[in-house]
Amino acid sequence: MALAELYTQYNRVWIPDNEEVWQSAEITKNYKAGDRFLHMQLEDGTELNYPVDPAALPPLRNPDILVGENDLTALSYLHEPAVLHNLKVRFVESKLIYTYSGIILVAINPYKQLPIYGDAIIHAYSGQNMGDMDPHIFAVAEEAYKQMARNNKNQSIIVSGESGAGKTVSARYTMRYFATVSKSSSNAHVEDKVLASNPITEAVGNAKTTRNDNSSRFGKYTEISFDQCYQIIGANMRTYLLEKSRVVFQSENERNYHIFYQLCASAMQPEFKHLKLGSAEEFNYTRMGGSTVIEGVDDRANMVETQKTFALLGLKGDFQMDVFKMLAAILHLGNVGITAVGDDRSSISLEDKHLNIFCELLDLNCDKMAQWLCHRKIITTSETVIKPMTRTQAVNARDALAKKIYSHLFDFIVERINQALQFPGKQHTFIGVLDIYGFETFDVNSFEQFCINYANEKLQQQFNLHVFKLEQEEYMKEDIPWTLIDFYDNQPVIDLIEAKMGILELLDEECLLPHGRDENWLQKLYNNFVNKNALFEKPRMSNTSFIIQHFADKVEYKCEGFLEKNRDTVHEVLIEILKESKFHLCENFFQDNPVSVSPFSSTINIKSARPVLKSPNKQLRMTVGNKFRSSLSLLMVTLNATIPHYVRCIKPNDEKLPFEFDSKRVAQQLRACGVLETIRISAQSYPSRWTYIEFFSRYSILMTQQELSINDKKQICKIVLQRLIQDHNQYQFGRTKIFFRAGQVAYLEKLRSDKLRHACIMIQKSIRGWLQRKKFLRVKQAAITIQQYFRGQRTVRQAITARTLKQTWAAIIIQKYCRGYLVRRLCQLILVAAVTIQAYTRGFLARKKYRKMLEEHKAVILQKYARAWLARRRFQNIRRFVLNIQLSYRVQQLQKKIEEQSRENHGLLERLTNLASTHMSDVDMIQKLELDLEKLTAQKRIYEEKGKKYKEDSEQKILKLENLNKELQEQKETLEIKLQEKTEEMKEKMDDLTKQLFSDVQKEENQRMILEKNFQNQKQDYEKEIELLKGEIKTLKEEKTQLQHQIQQEIVIQDGLKMEVGQLTKQAQKIPELQKEIELLQTQKLDVEKQAQSQKRELREKMSEVAKQLLESYDVEDVRSRLSMEDLEHLNEDGELWFAYEGLKKATRVLESHFQSQKEIYEKEIEGLNLKVEHLSQDINHLQKLFREENDINDGIRLEVSRLTSENLVIPDLKQQVSELENQKLDLENRLQEQTVKLKEMSNRLHYELEGDRTQRRTNEAQNEIDIKEKERLKVTTQEIEGLSNGLMQDEIQDEVKSKIKQETTRLTVENMDLEEKLDMKDRIIKKLEDQIKTLTKTLEKNLKPRGVVVNMIPGLPAHILFMCVRYADYLNDADMLKSFMNVTIDGIKRVVKEHSEDFEMLSFWLSNTYYFLNCLKQYSGEEEFMKSNTPRQNKNCLKHFDLSEYRQILSDLAIRIYHQCIIVMENNIQPMIVPGMLEYESLQGISGLKPTGFRKRSSSIDDTDTYTMTSILQQLSYFYSTMCQNGLDSELLKQAVKQLFFLIGAITLNSLFLRKDMCSCRKGMQIRCNISYLEEWLKDKNLQNSNAKETLEPLSQAAWLLQVKKITDDDAKEICEHCTSLSTVQIVKILNSYTPIDDFEKRVTPSFVRKVQAMLNNREDVPQLMLDTKYLFQVTFPFTPSPHALEMIQVPSSFKLGFLTRV
Repeated sequence: MALAELYTQYNRVWIPDNEEVWQSAEITKNYKAGDRFLHMQLEDGTELNYPVDPAALPPLRNPDILVGENDLTALSYLHEPAVLHNLKVRFVESKLIYTYSGIILVAINPYKQLPIYGDAIIHAYSGQNMGDMDPHIFAVAEEAYKQMARNNKNQSIIVSGESGAGKTVSARYTMRYFATVSKSSSNAHVEDKVLASNPITEAVGNAKTTRNDNSSRFGKYTEISFDQCYQIIGANMRTYLLEKSRVVFQSENERNYHIFYQLCASAMQPEFKHLKLGSAEEFNYTRMGGSTVIEGVDDRANMVETQKTFALLGLKGDFQMDVFKMLAAILHLGNVGITAVGDDRSSISLEDKHLNIFCELLDLNCDKMAQWLCHRKIITTSETVIKPMTRTQAVNARDALAKKIYSHLFDFIVERINQALQFPGKQHTFIGVLDIYGFETFDVNSFEQFCINYANEKLQQQFNLHVFKLEQEEYMKEDIPWTLIDFYDNQPVIDLIEAKMGILELLDEECLLPHGRDENWLQKLYNNFVNKNALFEKPRMSNTSFIIQHFADKVEYKCEGFLEKNRDTVHEVLIEILKESKFHLCENFFQDNPVSVSPFSSTINIKSARPVLKSPNKQLRMTVGNKFRSSLSLLMVTLNATIPHYVRCIKPNDEKLPFEFDSKRVAQQLRACGVLETIRISAQSYPSRWTYIEFFSRYSILMTQQELSINDKKQICKIVLQRLIQDHNQYQFGRTKIFFRAGQVAYLEKLRSDKLRHACIMIQKSIRGWLQRKKFLRVKQAAITIQQYFRGQRTVRQAITARTLKQTWAAIIIQKYCRGYLVRRLCQLILVAAVTIQAYTRGFLARKKYRKMLEEHKAVILQKYARAWLARRRFQNIRRFVLNIQLSYRVQQLQKKIEEQSRENHGLLERLTNLASTHMSDVDMIQKLELDLEKLTAQKRIYEEKGKKYKEDSEQKILKLENLNKELQEQKETLEIKLQEKTEEMKEKMDDLTKQLFSDVQKEENQRMILEKNFQNQKQDYEKEIELLKGEIKTLKEEKTQLQHQIQQEIVIQDGLKMEVGQLTKQAQKIPELQKEIELLQTQKLDVEKQAQSQKRELREKMSEVAKQLLESYDVEDVRSRLSMEDLEHLNEDGELWFAYEGLKKATRVLESHFQSQKEIYEKEIEGLNLKVEHLSQDINHLQKLFREENDINDGIRLEVSRLTSENLVIPDLKQQVSELENQKLDLENRLQEQTVKLKEMSNRLHYELEGDRTQRRTNEAQNEIDIKEKERLKVTTQEIEGLSNGLMQDEIQDEVKSKIKQETTRLTVENMDLEEKLDMKDRIIKKLEDQIKTLTKTLEKNLKPRGVVVNMIPGLPAHILFMCVRYADYLNDADMLKSFMNVTIDGIKRVVKEHSEDFEMLSFWLSNTYYFLNCLKQYSGEEEFMKSNTPRQNKNCLKHFDLSEYRQILSDLAIRIYHQCIIVMENNIQPMIVPGMLEYESLQGISGLKPTGFRKRSSSIDDTDTYTMTSILQQLSYFYSTMCQNGLDSELLKQAVKQLFFLIGAITLNSLFLRKDMCSCRKGMQIRCNISYLEEWLKDKNLQNSNAKETLEPLSQAAWLLQVKKITDDDAKEICEHCTSLSTVQIVKILNSYTPIDDFEKRVTPSFVRKVQAMLNNREDVPQLMLDTKYLFQVTFPFTPSPHALEMIQVPSSFKLGFLTRV
C-alpha cells in the first residue's frame, strides 16, 4: 500500500513545533495526491491547513496501542517524533526511565530516588531473558553475564551520555549487579572491593558542575574478571583524559574535586591537624567557583566513607596519610602569594606561610621553590640563561605544577586500586564497564571537548558496525535476502582528526616548535582543510575558531589553549626540585624511572591511559593528544574483541527537576548519542518483526472463514498478508517471523480497527433497533391501557343514576365496616404474634448475652492460664537454651577427656607389655638366685654332717685319752721331773699361742657384730617395705574379693534366673494341658446347661399335655349343658368340687417342687463348674504373674547388663588404679633389683670372709696339732662350727625375704592380668553396644526408603523404634548409653539431611519422623501437660530416670532446620513454573491478555525450554501434598508449608507483574483472577481452607482486581483506596502507571487520576517498597499431637534388617 493512502480522515500526524519540537494533529479530510494542503486539527481544537510537499509528507503518528512500547524499534512508524513521544509517555505518565532501542538501553535520569534497584529487583532479573521483563539496567547486565557464561566470550557494557545524565550511577549499578549475582565462595570479599573502588575514584575524579552535582571528570573502563565458575576474582581499571584544569580553575557555581572539600571538612580532626588545613573558603583552589557546599551532601561523612573504602581495599592509614599530605600540599600551593615586581618580574616572600607549609609537607627546599616559581632557566648550546617571569607566567607555572602533582597522584591511586583488585592465576573471562563522556557541545568548546567528541566518533563507528553485524545475522538466520542500507559513515571525520597530516598530527607538530602558537596551528588547519574537506569549516565572523561536522552535530572549537593543554608541561627546574624531595611519594612521582611504592608492582601490568613521565626531554615527551589517541586505540581493540552492550544516558532537563521532560534537550541528546541514527537505519529495513503465532492471534479478525479452515497457521498468515498488502516488498516471510517495513503494522492496525469499528457499528445498530422496538412495544401497550381506562370511565359516566349512587354508597359503607373488622382482627393477631416473637426474641437475646458474658469470663480465665503457661514456656525455653549450651560445652569437654583417656589406655597397654617382658627377665634372675641358694644349702648340709662326724671322733678320742691318762698317771710320777722343764717351755709357747688366738677371735667377733648390725638394719628396711607392700596387697585383695563377690552374686543370680526360667518353661508346658481341661469343662458346662434346658422343656411339655388332657376330658360347656342348677348344687353340697380343686392344686405343687429340686441340683452343678472355671482362671492369672515375673527377671538381667555397661564408666578409674599399681610394681621391682644386688654383694662378701677364716683356721689347726693338746684344738673347731652355723642362719633369712617378695610379685602380676582381662571384656561389650547403636541408626536413617516405609506401616515408625530404644536406656538407668544413643541419632539425622538436601521425599520423611520422635519424647516425658491424652498403659511407659528437655530443644531446632530445607527444595522446584503458569499462561481461552508488539529479542535471549501452565503448578503442589501426607506429616505442619508455597507464588507473580508493563492489562487481570481461583479450588479439594494460604494471595488478587476495575472518576479512586488494603502506595501507583490497553477501545490511566489516588493514599502508613520479599519465611510452630499407638503393639518389620533388636 502506498504511504500517501494512509493520510486519511481520523489519522494523526506530527508537525514541527518551536517549543515542543513536534506537535500532534488529526487529519480532518482525506489527502489526495497533488494536494498542496493537509487539512488537520490540533489537539487544542485549532483548525489548520498545513502546506505539504508531496515528496515529504509529515510523519504519521503511531496508533495509541503502540504508544509506550518497551522497544522503540517495535513502533510501526520509526522517526524522531515517534521516538520522542514514546519516551515522553513512558517517562512522564508511566514513570518508566528505561526504554530499549534495539540493542541500546536508553536511560533517562529521573532526578529522584526510585525503589527499583534493591536486591529483590536484582534477583527478579537474574536468569531472565532480555525482553521478558521491563527494560532495566539490570536486564542489560544480566544479558552480558548470560552471554559470557553461555558462549565463554568477553563482554563490554558501554555507558555514555553527557554530564548529569546518570552515567556514573548506571555503571555503578551494573557493577553492583555483577557483584550480587556472582558471589564468590571464598572469604576474600572481592565483590566488596570491586564496589569499594567506586567511592574512591568518585572522590578523586568527580566534581560538582553546573549540570551535575557528581560529574565524572574522566573516562573509566573497569574490567571485571571472572573465573571458570563465573565468579568475580578481581578487576582492573583504566582511566582516560582526567580534567586536570579543574584543580586550578572552576567556573561559577562549580567545585573542585570532592576529595579537597572532604579533606577541608575534616581538618579539625586530630589525625589531620598536622596538615594545617582550614575550611574550603580559605583556599584559592576550592573557593574559585563560589560554591563550596552541595545541598544534601555531608563532606565530612563522605570523608569517613572514603577512608573506610581505602581500608577495605587494603590501603591502610600510612598510605592514606601520604595521599592526604599531597592533597593538602596542592591546596597550600594554590595559596602561595606571588607579587609583581615591575612589569616583567615577580617574587615570592620566603616567609610566605603557605609556601613553608607546602615545602614542609613535601620535604622540599623552600628557597629554591620560591626562586624557581618566579624564574625560568633557558638552556642554549652556548650558555644557560635565567629569565625572570611576570606574575601571570609565575601563576601559570604554579598552577601547572599543581596540575602535574594531582595528575600523578590520581594515576598513583588508580594503580594502587588495581593492585588491591589483582588476583592470582589467570582470568577465564571478563566483563568491561566503560563509563565515558558522551558527545559534548558548549558555547565555548576547547581541547577537552575536542578529545571527547573524537572518542565518541570512534565509539559511534564501532556501534554502527556492530548494529549491522547483528542485523545481518538476524536476516541470515531467517533466510531473508540481505540488502545494503545507506547509513552515515563517520570514517571521514575520524580521518580528519587522526590521519596523517590530520588535526592531531598538526597540533603535535606545532607543539614541537619553540615558539609555537595557537594562531599558527589554526592557520595551518585553514590552509589544509578549508574548501578541501567538507567536514571542516571556517566560521564567518571569527579567525580564532574552526568548525567540525561530527556525526551528531556541528561543533565550533576555540583554538585558544590547545597547544598548552596538549603540551601539559612543567618547568624542568621545578621537576628537579621535586625529585630532590625526601618525601618518598613525591620523589617517586618525578623519577626518570619511577620505582613503584607497591612491592607487587613488578608483577602487575597496569593499563593506564596516562603513563608516568619518563624523560624531561621535549623531543621524547608524548603529548596529551598522542597519549589519548593511543589509549583510545587500545580501548577500541578491547571493545572489538568483546560483545558490546550499549547504555545511553539522557538528561531530561537542565533544571534537575524530577520527571520533567524537555523535548528539545532530549532530541539533541538522542541525535548526539546515535539513538536516532539507529532508528533511521532500522526504519530503512524491516523494523517490525512478528512471529506467526503473534500475527495469527492479533489479526485473526481480518481472516475469512475459508482461510481459518486451513490447519497450517503459517500458511494462513501468508495468504492473509498477500490479500491485505498488495506490495510484496513491504514484508518478508522468515522461518519463524514475518518482517514488516515501517508503517505496515500501523496499516494492519488501521484495518483491524476499521473492522472492529464496523463490527461495533453493526452491534450498535442491532442493539439500538432492539431497544427502539422494545420501547415502541412498551409505548404501544401503554397507549392501549390508557385507551382502555379512558373508555371505561366514559361508559361509567354514561351509566350513572341516583339509585346506583345510593347502592354504591351503601356498598361502600358496608365495605368500610367489613374491612375495618377484618383489619382490626388481623391487627390483633399480628399484635399477639409480635408480642410472642418479642418475648422469645428477648429471651433468646438475654440467654445469648448471658452465654457471651459467661464465655468472656471463661476466656479471661483461659487467657490468664494461657499467659501464665506461655510465660512458663518462655522461661523453660530460655532455660533449655542455656542448658543446651552448657550441655554442648560439657559434651565437648567429655569428648576431649575420652580421647585423652583412650590415648592413656593405649600408652598403659604398651607399658603393660613392657612390664610383662621385664617381669619375665626378673623371674629368670630370681630363679638363678634360687639355684645359687640351693647350692649354698647343700654345702651347709655337707658342713653339718662333717661337724657331726668330727664331734663323734673327738668323743671317742677323749675316751681313749682318759684311759691313757689313767695308765699314764702311774708313769706321771716318774716323769714329773722331766716334764716340768718341758712344761714350762710349753706354757710359754702356749701363752703366746693363746694370746694370738684370743686376738684373732676378738677381731672375728667384731667383724661379725658389724655384719650383724648391718644385716639387722637392712632387715628392718626390708620389713618396712614388706609391710607397705602387704598393706597395698591387702587393699588389692579386698578389691579383688569385692569383684569376685560381685561376680559370684551375678553367677548366683544367673543360676537362680536359670532355675526360675526352667520352672517357668515347665509351667509353660502345663499351660496347654490346663487350657485343654478348661475347654473340656466348658464343653461339659454347656452340655449340662443344654440338658437342663431340655429337661425344663420336657417338664413344660408334660404339664401342658396334662392340662390339655384334663381340658379335653372335661368339656365344660357340655357338662354345663347337661347339668342343671340343681345338679350343680347337689354336686357341691358336700364340697366335692372344692376338694377336687384342692387336689389339682396339690398335684401342681408336687410337680413344681419336683421341678424346683431338679433346678437346684442343676444350679449346684453349674456353680461347681463355675468354681472350677474360676480356679482355672486363677491358675491362668498365676501363670501370667509368673510370666510377668519372668519378664521382670529378664528386665533385671537387662539391668544387670546395663550395670555392667555402666561399669564401663569405672574403666578409666580402674585403668588409673592399674597404672598406679604398675608404678608401684615398677618401684618394687627397682627395689628388688637393688636389694638383690645388695644381697649378692653381701653373700659374696660373706663367702670370701668365710673362706679366709677357713684358711686361717686350717693353718692354726696344723700348728696346734704340733704344739698344743688336742683338747684346745677341739675348742677351736667347735668355735669354727658355731661361726658356720651363724652364717647359715643369715642365708636362711635372706631366702625367706626373697621368697616372700617373689610370692607378692607373682600375686600382683596375676591380679593385673585379671584386671586387664576384665577391662578387655568391658571394652568388647562397649564396642558391641556402640556397633549396635550405629547399625540401628544407620538402618533407620540411611537404608530406609520413604516409599518403602510409608506403605502398609504406621506413620513415624522409625521414630517410635528410636524412642523405644530411648525408653530401654531409661529402663536400665544408663545415662551414658542414653547420651551416646541420642547423640548418634541426632548426628545421623543431620548427616542424612545433608546428604539428601535436594531430595524432597527424604527430607519430608525425616521431617515427619523427627517430629514424631519429638512428640514421643514429650508424650512420655512424665510432664502433666503432655500426659493428658495418654492411656493408663502409656502412662506406665513414661520415662522414669531422665529429663530429656535439652534433647527435645535440640530436636526441635533440628526439625525447624529440616522444615526450612524442605521449603527451599519446594521453592526451587516450583519457582520456574510460577511466572509462566500464573502470569503468561492464558487459562481463559479466547481472551488474550498479551499485546504482541513485535519486540526483537536478542538471539541469545531466546529460551527453548518447555513452557509451564497452571496445570503444571497444580500438579507440582499435588505432588508435594501427597508426598507429605504419605510420610505422615502433621496436618498443621502441612498447612504451614502450603501457606509458605502460596506466599511464594503470590509474591513472585506480583513482583513479575510490577516489572512487566505488557502484563498490566484488564484481560491479564482476568487471567490472573482465574488462576487464583484454580489455586483456591485446589485448597478446597485438599481441605486446606483454614491454612491461611488464601490470605497470602490477597495482594495478587487485589492487583488483578485493580487491573480490571474502572479507573476514571473520583469514586473509582476512592474505591481503589478502600479495596487495595494489602498493596502499598508505591505498588498501587506502579500498577496504575504501568496499565497498558490492549485495544484502541480501552483508555490509559491519566496522570491526573494517578495523582488523585496517590493523594488519597498519602495518609496511609506503609513501607515504601515496591517488591515483595520472596525470601520471607513465616514462623513455624510444631504443635504437640500425642501418638495413639501403644508401644507394646508396634512391631519391627523384617525389612528393616534390625535382627539384633529384641522386644523386652
